[in-house]
Amino acid sequence: MSNGQWYPPEWPDRIRALASGELVPVTPRRASTVLLLRDAAGGPEVHMLRRRTSMAFAGGAYAYPGGGVDPRDEQPVRWAGPPLAEWAARLGLDDPAQAQAVVCAAVRETFEESGVLLAGETGEGVVGDTTGEDWERDRRALVARELSFADFLDRRGLALRSDLLGAWARWITPEFEARRYDTWFFVAALPAGQRTRDVSGEADRTVWIRPADAAAGYDRGELTMMPPTIATLRSLQPAGTAAEALAEAGKQDMAPVLARARVEDGQVVLSWPGHEEFTRRIGGEA
Repeated sequence: MSNGQWYPPEWPDRIRALASGELVPVTPRRASTVLLLRDAAGGPEVHMLRRRTSMAFAGGAYAYPGGGVDPRDEQPVRWAGPPLAEWAARLGLDDPAQAQAVVCAAVRETFEESGVLLAGETGEGVVGDTTGEDWERDRRALVARELSFADFLDRRGLALRSDLLGAWARWITPEFEARRYDTWFFVAALPAGQRTRDVSGEADRTVWIRPADAAAGYDRGELTMMPPTIATLRSLQPAGTAAEALAEAGKQDMAPVLARARVEDGQVVLSWPGHEEFTRRIGGEA
């Protein structure tokens, strides 16, 4: 039985076009995504969304809350946790302002797509409930880009808790894909008192699931996922608790993973360095 690896049918033709010089790669857009964890009886569970089949990119695939960096994510915010210079070094960025934008995008997108907010009135606290109508109005305004994340935090007197995040991985969409993202993956524990809500306009289903169970569903071909999603799920499996996962974050390799493609003896060969399970060979015009 085939697994659930997401593989668009147009990729072979685009790979051939790239190899022949007919296709010029687009510049990837910076993005952030968060593996939100909670402890359960059988071990930590991760919050996942199934992207609507109507979505132009990865429709029907399971993913985590996340999205592109908003230029306004560089606006100054009250900051708690490691200094920006330290974050820049960890994320592989030269500019601390860009590092802030990547971290802000992770926190903002998590709030926009799940209602969970990694922020507090002090550097030690975190908000306990974000389910009221006033919170929902602000969440919708953020989604509509009517409100910047910096202004949202400022008017509520909140500090972004960057210390609640752990950088886990970085993947860059292949050069032959029309929609490209340079994506940082973070882990975070669900704050006490908060709960996820099914509020993402990009998803038709949300689940809390053990990484091992999600990976097994992928292996059976029941759950469709992009390579970085299943790769991060597999790397999470050894963690016995959400706290253990966060403690392991600092040990993860943040070197960007970028797919390589070539045409060899009439076959399209696609591979992700360091992740041999995703290698695909497609012959003829398939």
